[in-house]
Amino acid sequence: MVSQRQARVWRYVDEGSLLKLKSYLRKHRDLDVNFSRGKKQRSPLHLACSLGDDGVLRLLLKHGADVLQRDRRGDTALHIAASRALKHGKTVYDDLVVPLKKSCPEALSASNKAGVTPQDLLNWMKQSEAADMSCPPEADPEKEWLEKLFGECENEFFETFEPYGADDYLPVDDDEEDFGDWADRIRREYFHKKHAEAQRLASSSSSWKKRSDKQKKEQEEESHRKLHERLQREHEEYLARAARKEEETRQGKKRRYDEKCATTFNSASASSSSKLSYSDIPWPSSRGTVLEMVDVMLHGVDRKDAAAFRKALRKQQALWHPDKFAQRCEARLDEKDKRRILDTVTALSQELNRLAQSLRT
Repeated sequence: MVSQRQARVWRYVDEGSLLKLKSYLRKHRDLDVNFSRGKKQRSPLHLACSLGDDGVLRLLLKHGADVLQRDRRGDTALHIAASRALKHGKTVYDDLVVPLKKSCPEALSASNKAGVTPQDLLNWMKQSEAADMSCPPEADPEKEWLEKLFGECENEFFETFEPYGADDYLPVDDDEEDFGDWADRIRREYFHKKHAEAQRLASSSSSWKKRSDKQKKEQEEESHRKLHERLQREHEEYLARAARKEEETRQGKKRRYDEKCATTFNSASASSSSKLSYSDIPWPSSRGTVLEMVDVMLHGVDRKDAAAFRKALRKQQALWHPDKFAQRCEARLDEKDKRRILDTVTALSQELNRLAQSLRT
Protein backbone atom coordinates (compact mmCIF):
# COMPACT_ATOMS: atom_id res chain seq x y z
CA MET A 1 0.00 0.00 0.00
CA VAL A 2 1.44 3.37 -0.99
CA SER A 3 1.98 6.17 1.51
CA GLN A 4 0.36 9.59 1.32
CA ARG A 5 3.57 11.09 -0.06
CA GLN A 6 3.79 8.43 -2.74
CA ALA A 7 0.12 8.99 -3.60
CA ARG A 8 0.89 12.67 -4.14
CA VAL A 9 3.81 11.79 -6.42
CA TRP A 10 1.45 9.55 -8.42
CA ARG A 11 -1.08 12.37 -8.74
CA TYR A 12 1.52 14.86 -9.95
CA VAL A 13 2.79 12.36 -12.56
CA ASP A 14 -0.78 11.60 -13.69
CA GLU A 15 -1.57 15.33 -14.01
CA GLY A 16 1.71 16.07 -15.79
CA SER A 17 2.54 18.67 -13.09
CA LEU A 18 6.28 18.75 -13.69
CA LEU A 19 7.05 21.83 -11.57
CA LYS A 20 5.00 20.59 -8.60
CA LEU A 21 6.64 17.16 -8.82
CA LYS A 22 10.11 18.69 -9.05
CA SER A 23 9.50 20.89 -6.00
CA TYR A 24 7.98 18.02 -4.01
CA LEU A 25 10.83 15.61 -4.73
CA ARG A 26 13.37 18.31 -3.87
CA LYS A 27 11.60 18.78 -0.52
CA HIS A 28 11.41 15.01 0.16
CA ARG A 29 14.74 13.74 -1.15
CA ASP A 30 14.43 10.47 0.76
CA LEU A 31 11.12 9.55 -0.92
CA ASP A 32 11.22 6.22 -2.80
CA VAL A 33 9.68 6.64 -6.26
CA ASN A 34 9.94 2.89 -7.04
CA PHE A 35 6.51 1.88 -5.77
CA SER A 36 3.67 0.21 -7.67
CA ARG A 37 0.00 1.05 -7.61
CA GLY A 38 -3.29 -0.18 -9.01
CA LYS A 39 -4.43 -3.40 -10.58
CA LYS A 40 -1.67 -3.29 -13.19
CA GLN A 41 1.01 -2.73 -10.49
CA ARG A 42 2.65 0.06 -12.45
CA SER A 43 5.23 2.49 -11.09
CA PRO A 44 5.29 6.28 -11.64
CA LEU A 45 7.88 5.66 -14.37
CA HIS A 46 5.45 3.27 -16.13
CA LEU A 47 2.75 5.94 -15.87
CA ALA A 48 4.97 8.70 -17.27
CA CYS A 49 5.83 6.48 -20.28
CA SER A 50 2.20 5.58 -20.92
CA LEU A 51 1.33 9.31 -20.90
CA GLY A 52 4.30 10.17 -23.14
CA ASP A 53 5.59 12.78 -20.66
CA ASP A 54 9.34 12.96 -21.28
CA GLY A 55 9.89 15.80 -18.79
CA VAL A 56 8.43 13.83 -15.89
CA LEU A 57 10.27 10.70 -17.08
CA ARG A 58 13.67 12.44 -16.98
CA LEU A 59 12.91 13.89 -13.54
CA LEU A 60 11.99 10.45 -12.14
CA LEU A 61 15.18 8.96 -13.58
CA LYS A 62 17.15 11.72 -11.89
CA HIS A 63 15.58 10.75 -8.56
CA GLY A 64 16.43 7.06 -8.83
CA ALA A 65 13.52 5.53 -10.74
CA ASP A 66 14.24 1.88 -11.58
CA VAL A 67 13.94 1.20 -15.32
CA LEU A 68 13.88 -2.58 -14.67
CA GLN A 69 10.85 -2.46 -12.34
CA ARG A 70 8.04 -4.60 -13.82
CA ASP A 71 4.25 -4.36 -13.81
CA ARG A 72 1.71 -7.19 -13.56
CA ARG A 73 2.42 -8.37 -17.14
CA GLY A 74 6.20 -8.20 -16.63
CA ASP A 75 6.59 -5.03 -18.73
CA THR A 76 9.29 -2.51 -17.81
CA ALA A 77 8.96 1.20 -18.51
CA LEU A 78 11.05 0.63 -21.65
CA HIS A 79 8.44 -1.86 -22.95
CA ILE A 80 5.78 0.86 -22.69
CA ALA A 81 8.04 3.51 -24.23
CA ALA A 82 8.95 1.22 -27.14
CA SER A 83 5.27 0.42 -27.72
CA ARG A 84 4.45 4.14 -27.95
CA ALA A 85 7.38 4.69 -30.30
CA LEU A 86 6.11 1.80 -32.42
CA LYS A 87 2.78 3.59 -32.77
CA HIS A 88 3.83 7.25 -32.88
CA GLY A 89 7.27 7.20 -34.50
CA LYS A 90 10.71 8.75 -34.06
CA THR A 91 9.69 11.76 -31.94
CA VAL A 92 8.42 9.50 -29.16
CA TYR A 93 11.50 7.31 -29.59
CA ASP A 94 13.79 10.30 -28.97
CA ASP A 95 11.69 11.58 -26.05
CA LEU A 96 11.12 8.32 -24.15
CA VAL A 97 13.24 5.42 -25.41
CA VAL A 98 16.58 7.23 -25.67
CA PRO A 99 16.76 8.47 -22.03
CA LEU A 100 15.65 5.06 -20.72
CA LYS A 101 18.27 3.25 -22.82
CA LYS A 102 20.94 5.68 -21.67
CA SER A 103 19.95 5.22 -18.01
CA CYS A 104 19.76 1.40 -18.15
CA PRO A 105 21.08 -0.28 -21.35
CA GLU A 106 20.41 -3.78 -20.00
CA ALA A 107 16.66 -3.03 -19.98
CA LEU A 108 16.64 -3.59 -23.75
CA SER A 109 16.99 -7.33 -23.21
CA ALA A 110 14.51 -7.64 -20.32
CA SER A 111 11.63 -9.86 -21.43
CA ASN A 112 8.06 -9.65 -20.14
CA LYS A 113 5.83 -12.61 -19.28
CA ALA A 114 5.05 -13.05 -22.98
CA GLY A 115 8.77 -13.34 -23.74
CA VAL A 116 8.89 -10.01 -25.62
CA THR A 117 11.79 -7.61 -25.00
CA PRO A 118 11.94 -3.85 -25.73
CA GLN A 119 14.52 -4.67 -28.39
CA ASP A 120 11.93 -6.89 -30.13
CA LEU A 121 9.49 -3.97 -30.20
CA LEU A 122 12.15 -1.63 -31.58
CA ASN A 123 13.03 -4.21 -34.24
CA TRP A 124 9.36 -4.30 -35.25
CA MET A 125 9.51 -0.53 -35.49
CA LYS A 126 12.47 -0.75 -37.89
CA GLN A 127 10.71 -3.41 -39.97
CA SER A 128 7.58 -1.28 -40.08
CA GLU A 129 9.55 1.75 -41.27
CA ALA A 130 11.33 -0.36 -43.92
CA ALA A 131 8.03 -1.78 -45.15
CA ASP A 132 6.50 1.71 -45.30
CA MET A 133 9.45 2.98 -47.35
CA SER A 134 9.02 0.14 -49.85
CA CYS A 135 5.35 1.03 -50.41
CA PRO A 136 4.01 3.99 -52.41
CA PRO A 137 3.61 7.06 -50.10
CA GLU A 138 -0.15 7.15 -50.39
CA ALA A 139 -2.57 7.43 -47.47
CA ASP A 140 -4.24 4.28 -46.19
CA PRO A 141 -7.73 5.28 -44.93
CA GLU A 142 -8.30 1.83 -43.40
CA LYS A 143 -5.09 1.98 -41.35
CA GLU A 144 -5.93 5.50 -40.15
CA TRP A 145 -9.41 4.33 -39.12
CA LEU A 146 -8.02 1.36 -37.18
CA GLU A 147 -5.49 3.55 -35.35
CA LYS A 148 -8.27 5.97 -34.45
CA LEU A 149 -10.37 3.06 -33.18
CA PHE A 150 -7.48 1.88 -30.97
CA GLY A 151 -7.13 5.38 -29.52
CA GLU A 152 -10.85 5.74 -28.84
CA CYS A 153 -10.98 2.35 -27.11
CA GLU A 154 -8.12 3.33 -24.81
CA ASN A 155 -9.58 6.78 -24.03
CA GLU A 156 -13.02 5.33 -23.24
CA PHE A 157 -11.45 2.74 -20.93
CA PHE A 158 -9.58 5.28 -18.82
CA GLU A 159 -12.50 7.72 -18.74
CA THR A 160 -14.72 4.90 -17.44
CA PHE A 161 -12.45 3.40 -14.79
CA GLU A 162 -10.03 6.16 -13.75
CA PRO A 163 -12.35 7.42 -10.94
CA TYR A 164 -12.22 3.93 -9.37
CA GLY A 165 -8.80 3.07 -7.97
CA ALA A 166 -7.36 -0.20 -6.79
CA ASP A 167 -9.69 -0.09 -3.75
CA ASP A 168 -12.99 -0.03 -5.65
CA TYR A 169 -15.67 -2.65 -5.04
CA LEU A 170 -15.27 -4.62 -8.27
CA PRO A 171 -13.81 -8.11 -7.88
CA VAL A 172 -10.58 -8.70 -9.77
CA ASP A 173 -10.92 -11.47 -12.31
CA ASP A 174 -7.41 -12.43 -13.32
CA ASP A 175 -8.75 -14.87 -15.92
CA GLU A 176 -10.69 -12.19 -17.78
CA GLU A 177 -8.89 -10.37 -20.56
CA ASP A 178 -8.82 -6.65 -19.72
CA PHE A 179 -8.36 -3.82 -22.20
CA GLY A 180 -4.57 -3.72 -21.80
CA ASP A 181 -4.27 -7.45 -22.51
CA TRP A 182 -6.59 -7.14 -25.49
CA ALA A 183 -4.71 -4.16 -26.94
CA ASP A 184 -1.36 -5.92 -26.50
CA ARG A 185 -2.69 -9.04 -28.20
CA ILE A 186 -4.09 -7.08 -31.16
CA ARG A 187 -0.83 -5.16 -31.52
CA ARG A 188 1.29 -8.34 -31.46
CA GLU A 189 -0.97 -10.06 -33.98
CA TYR A 190 -0.88 -7.04 -36.28
CA PHE A 191 2.90 -6.73 -36.34
CA HIS A 192 3.45 -10.50 -36.54
CA LYS A 193 1.15 -10.53 -39.53
CA LYS A 194 2.94 -7.56 -41.08
CA HIS A 195 6.37 -9.15 -40.53
CA ALA A 196 5.22 -12.47 -41.98
CA GLU A 197 3.77 -10.66 -44.98
CA ALA A 198 7.08 -8.88 -45.60
CA GLN A 199 9.00 -12.17 -45.46
CA ARG A 200 6.52 -13.86 -47.77
CA LEU A 201 6.81 -11.02 -50.28
CA ALA A 202 10.62 -11.20 -50.17
CA SER A 203 10.72 -14.98 -50.75
CA SER A 204 8.11 -15.10 -53.48
CA SER A 205 8.43 -11.72 -55.14
CA SER A 206 8.60 -13.20 -58.63
CA SER A 207 5.37 -15.18 -58.31
CA TRP A 208 3.63 -12.33 -56.44
CA LYS A 209 4.35 -9.92 -59.29
CA LYS A 210 2.44 -12.17 -61.68
CA ARG A 211 -0.81 -11.65 -59.85
CA SER A 212 -3.23 -9.28 -61.40
CA ASP A 213 -3.82 -5.94 -59.68
CA LYS A 214 -7.50 -6.77 -59.42
CA GLN A 215 -6.89 -10.03 -57.53
CA LYS A 216 -4.46 -8.36 -55.12
CA LYS A 217 -6.90 -5.58 -54.41
CA GLU A 218 -9.73 -8.02 -53.73
CA GLN A 219 -7.59 -10.01 -51.28
CA GLU A 220 -6.50 -6.88 -49.42
CA GLU A 221 -10.06 -5.60 -49.21
CA GLU A 222 -11.28 -8.93 -47.85
CA SER A 223 -8.51 -9.00 -45.25
CA HIS A 224 -9.24 -5.45 -44.17
CA ARG A 225 -12.97 -6.15 -44.00
CA LYS A 226 -12.52 -9.17 -41.74
CA LEU A 227 -10.13 -7.30 -39.45
CA HIS A 228 -12.49 -4.33 -39.32
CA GLU A 229 -15.47 -6.52 -38.42
CA ARG A 230 -13.50 -8.31 -35.74
CA LEU A 231 -12.25 -5.11 -34.13
CA GLN A 232 -15.70 -3.55 -34.28
CA ARG A 233 -17.29 -6.58 -32.64
CA GLU A 234 -14.72 -6.78 -29.84
CA HIS A 235 -14.99 -3.02 -29.31
CA GLU A 236 -18.77 -3.22 -28.88
CA GLU A 237 -18.45 -6.17 -26.50
CA TYR A 238 -15.89 -4.28 -24.44
CA LEU A 239 -18.11 -1.17 -24.16
CA ALA A 240 -21.09 -3.29 -23.07
CA ARG A 241 -18.98 -5.09 -20.45
CA ALA A 242 -17.57 -1.80 -19.15
CA ALA A 243 -21.07 -0.30 -18.84
CA ARG A 244 -22.30 -3.34 -16.89
CA LYS A 245 -19.37 -3.21 -14.49
CA GLU A 246 -19.84 0.51 -13.88
CA GLU A 247 -23.54 0.04 -13.12
CA GLU A 248 -22.76 -2.87 -10.76
CA THR A 249 -20.28 -0.66 -8.92
CA ARG A 250 -22.81 2.16 -8.52
CA GLN A 251 -25.53 -0.21 -7.35
CA GLY A 252 -23.15 -1.79 -4.83
CA LYS A 253 -22.22 1.61 -3.37
CA LYS A 254 -25.89 2.60 -3.10
CA ARG A 255 -26.80 -0.69 -1.38
CA ARG A 256 -23.98 -0.43 1.14
CA TYR A 257 -24.87 3.18 1.85
CA ASP A 258 -28.52 2.33 2.62
CA GLU A 259 -27.49 -0.58 4.85
CA LYS A 260 -25.02 1.53 6.86
CA CYS A 261 -27.60 4.34 7.27
CA ALA A 262 -30.15 1.87 8.63
CA THR A 263 -27.58 0.41 11.05
CA THR A 264 -26.15 3.73 12.27
CA PHE A 265 -29.30 5.84 12.55
CA ASN A 266 -31.81 3.31 13.96
CA SER A 267 -33.15 3.87 17.45
CA ALA A 268 -31.10 1.08 19.04
CA SER A 269 -27.84 2.43 17.65
CA ALA A 270 -28.76 6.03 18.51
CA SER A 271 -29.12 5.09 22.20
CA SER A 272 -25.78 3.26 22.21
CA SER A 273 -22.91 4.76 24.17
CA SER A 274 -20.26 3.78 21.59
CA LYS A 275 -18.43 6.70 20.01
CA LEU A 276 -18.61 7.44 16.29
CA SER A 277 -15.43 8.39 14.44
CA TYR A 278 -15.39 9.92 10.96
CA SER A 279 -15.09 6.49 9.34
CA ASP A 280 -18.12 5.20 11.31
CA ILE A 281 -20.50 7.72 9.70
CA PRO A 282 -22.34 6.12 6.73
CA TRP A 283 -20.93 8.47 4.09
CA PRO A 284 -22.11 7.58 0.57
CA SER A 285 -18.49 7.76 -0.60
CA SER A 286 -15.93 8.22 2.19
CA ARG A 287 -13.16 9.36 -0.15
CA GLY A 288 -15.34 11.13 -2.70
CA THR A 289 -16.39 14.74 -3.14
CA VAL A 290 -19.74 16.11 -2.00
CA LEU A 291 -21.10 15.84 -5.55
CA GLU A 292 -20.01 12.18 -5.76
CA MET A 293 -21.74 11.50 -2.43
CA VAL A 294 -25.00 13.04 -3.65
CA ASP A 295 -24.74 11.00 -6.85
CA VAL A 296 -24.55 7.79 -4.77
CA MET A 297 -27.50 8.89 -2.58
CA LEU A 298 -29.77 9.45 -5.57
CA HIS A 299 -28.56 6.58 -7.78
CA GLY A 300 -31.41 4.60 -9.30
CA VAL A 301 -33.94 7.45 -9.08
CA ASP A 302 -35.35 8.55 -12.42
CA ARG A 303 -34.72 12.29 -12.57
CA LYS A 304 -37.28 12.65 -15.33
CA ASP A 305 -39.94 11.54 -12.84
CA ALA A 306 -40.15 14.82 -10.92
CA ALA A 307 -42.40 13.50 -8.13
CA ALA A 308 -40.25 10.45 -7.40
CA PHE A 309 -37.06 12.49 -7.57
CA ARG A 310 -38.37 15.14 -5.14
CA LYS A 311 -39.48 12.42 -2.74
CA ALA A 312 -36.04 10.79 -2.74
CA LEU A 313 -34.37 14.18 -2.39
CA ARG A 314 -36.55 15.17 0.61
CA LYS A 315 -35.67 11.88 2.32
CA GLN A 316 -31.94 12.60 2.01
CA GLN A 317 -32.43 16.23 3.11
CA ALA A 318 -34.13 15.05 6.29
CA LEU A 319 -31.43 12.44 6.91
CA TRP A 320 -28.52 14.88 6.56
CA HIS A 321 -30.06 18.09 7.95
CA PRO A 322 -27.40 19.46 10.35
CA ASP A 323 -29.84 20.04 13.25
CA LYS A 324 -31.51 16.64 12.94
CA PHE A 325 -28.16 14.92 12.53
CA ALA A 326 -26.90 16.67 15.68
CA GLN A 327 -29.98 15.55 17.63
CA ARG A 328 -29.39 11.94 16.63
CA CYS A 329 -25.63 11.66 16.79
CA GLU A 330 -23.81 14.68 18.26
CA ALA A 331 -23.55 13.17 21.75
CA ARG A 332 -21.95 10.06 20.28
CA LEU A 333 -19.37 11.79 18.07
CA ASP A 334 -15.70 11.31 18.84
CA GLU A 335 -14.26 14.68 19.89
CA LYS A 336 -11.22 14.47 17.62
CA ASP A 337 -13.42 13.96 14.53
CA LYS A 338 -16.47 15.96 15.62
CA ARG A 339 -15.72 19.21 13.73
CA ARG A 340 -14.79 17.36 10.52
CA ILE A 341 -17.97 15.26 10.69
CA LEU A 342 -20.26 18.25 11.23
CA ASP A 343 -18.57 20.24 8.45
CA THR A 344 -19.10 17.38 5.99
CA VAL A 345 -22.75 17.00 7.05
CA THR A 346 -23.27 20.74 6.50
CA ALA A 347 -21.68 20.58 3.03
CA LEU A 348 -23.92 17.62 2.09
CA SER A 349 -27.02 19.42 3.31
CA GLN A 350 -26.14 22.57 1.37
CA GLU A 351 -25.62 20.60 -1.86
CA LEU A 352 -28.96 18.78 -1.40
CA ASN A 353 -30.71 22.12 -0.76
CA ARG A 354 -29.11 23.61 -3.86
CA LEU A 355 -30.33 20.69 -5.94
CA ALA A 356 -33.84 21.02 -4.50
CA GLN A 357 -33.84 24.76 -5.26
CA SER A 358 -32.85 24.09 -8.88
CA LEU A 359 -35.95 21.90 -9.30
CA ARG A 360 -38.21 24.82 -8.39
CA THR A 361 -36.77 27.15 -11.01
